Parts: sequence; C-alpha cells; structure tokens
Amino acid sequence: MLDAIRSLDYVVVLCDDIETTRRFYADVLSFPIYRDWDDWIEFQVGATLLTLRERGRPEDGQSPPSGTTGVQLAFRVPPPDVDRCYEALCDHDVEIVDEPRTREYGHRTLFFRDPEGNLLEIYADV
Repeated sequence: MLDAIRSLDYVVVLCDDIETTRRFYADVLSFPIYRDWDDWIEFQVGATLLTLRERGRPEDGQSPPSGTTGVQLAFRVPPPDVDRCYEALCDHDVEIVDEPRTREYGHRTLFFRDPEGNLLEIYADV
C-alpha cells in the first residue's frame, strides 16, 4: 500500500528562531511566501513547499534538541490511503508518533519516525 506515495509535497524545517529563519528564506534566498500563519510559514520552491515551524508542537512527539537539525517530510496520498498506510507501517513495526486523524485545517494525517528518528508524515487533503 505504501506504493501510493508518488511525490514529496513539502518539507518542514523545525526552527528555534522562526523569525530569523523566515527572514533568511524570504530576504536572502528570495523564496516567495505562499502562506504565513506566524508559527507556520510556507515558501513556494518549484513544485514543493518549504515550510518553517517552531519546534515542540504536539505532533512532534519529542522534537530534536535545540541546535540540531530538524526536518519533517510530508508525503501526500489520496484520502483513503492514510489509514491503509498506517496499517502497512504497523505491519512493519514502524514507530507511530500520532495515529491517523482528521485535523481542523483540512488534512487527515499520520505521523511516524524513520530509523534515524526523523519525523515523517503521510497526509491527505480532506
């Protein structure tokens, strides 16, 4: 079922100082801002969104310590496949951080970790 993944949609960079990081991507690299919700800032970089957000949100489980690299990868699938992917990951004893659930912002999400402890997400627009 995990073969339903067809694209890398956005990358999330976890930030200790989101405003300084925002200025770097907007002013230094000149990436256009796609959406700015203060604690969630998306830049359009080609077909991918580069997203900045503060460390320590509930879906992190445990955020990497301050001063270390923090990247979250998000993979989009069709809505029914979020739960199917969850079952497939459980079959492989993958560490699940947050089981599938529908969020108020219009995504059905599933959070889990790779072997290095990086946070990964499978989501669908609902």
